[in-house]
Amino acid sequence: MKTLSRILLFVCGLSLIAVLFVPMWRIELDAPQYPEGLMMQIYPNKLGGSVDIINGLNHYIGMKTLHNEDFAEFKILPGIIVFFSVSFLLVALIGKRKWMNWLFTLFVLFGVLAMIDFWRWEYQYGHDLDPDAAIRIPGMAYQPPLIGFKQLLNFGAYSIPDIGGGIFIAVGVCLLGLIIYELKRKPSLQSSSKNTLPLVSVVTIFFLTTACNSKPDAIKLGKDECQFCRMTLSDVRFGSVYFTAKGRSLKFDDIICMQGFLKSNQNLKSEKDQIWLVDYMSPNALVEFGKSFLLKGEKFKSPMNGNIAAFSSEIAVKKFVATSMVQKVELNSILQE
Repeated sequence: MKTLSRILLFVCGLSLIAVLFVPMWRIELDAPQYPEGLMMQIYPNKLGGSVDIINGLNHYIGMKTLHNEDFAEFKILPGIIVFFSVSFLLVALIGKRKWMNWLFTLFVLFGVLAMIDFWRWEYQYGHDLDPDAAIRIPGMAYQPPLIGFKQLLNFGAYSIPDIGGGIFIAVGVCLLGLIIYELKRKPSLQSSSKNTLPLVSVVTIFFLTTACNSKPDAIKLGKDECQFCRMTLSDVRFGSVYFTAKGRSLKFDDIICMQGFLKSNQNLKSEKDQIWLVDYMSPNALVEFGKSFLLKGEKFKSPMNGNIAAFSSEIAVKKFVATSMVQKVELNSILQE
């Protein structure tokens, strides 16, 4: 291997040591009664964060309380991390490509098995409920999301990598990049690349499936509920979605409902949050707020009488205005009023 590859492997090995001292994963809970939010952090050997408060809340719905001694993973995970750290350092010293390929295979396999084990725990945690709990909802389960967002009663649950998880992902991506770099550097190794390509596919799928959503969920007519007025969305043409940086899609049946919601939830706003509006002419499509054109008029008759519709292009606006009595709305007005 090239000296650069060996140096990066050495850095990766040292970086994994840091994972022993930082949280690997976290589950955040947002609810109106907890505007500051609750968070449970998962370290390699313990739980951290608002565990006691979460245990107290979960007691009412029959979920088991969480204790460090109940997790066998906390006994073996630190050893696995040390094993991979030492392995990276040894491969860097040996400098053999085949050992790097084997390390890559083991690293991906560990990632897949870890996510499967995490999902298994979440399933048991959310489904194995006390039948004598104070609050029981027939057919209701409280399994947290594997990654991303999920609504659980009045709580919004986020499951995302923390510092340690980010280090693991970065190390995996770096290792994949080094394998590709070494293969391209030696054309004579094309035959061996045939054996490596399936592994590249595995790791690519793994990282893609564990990535957060980059676009909001589509509006489901007759199923989704407006986050502000709590009415079931009945006319998708006037719908809108507030898409948070954490991947949560907050849906509204009228643009003025989103306006009211944002006014009453100032702490929700973030520079990375996005606003998406339904294209009035193509109700199955969403258009970014900054790229939309808004029209207002009694002709629209939106669910909450906001009577504002969004269009994806100026051409569509001109065609519609030519045959309708409507008024153009400034883009930022719905947030500034």
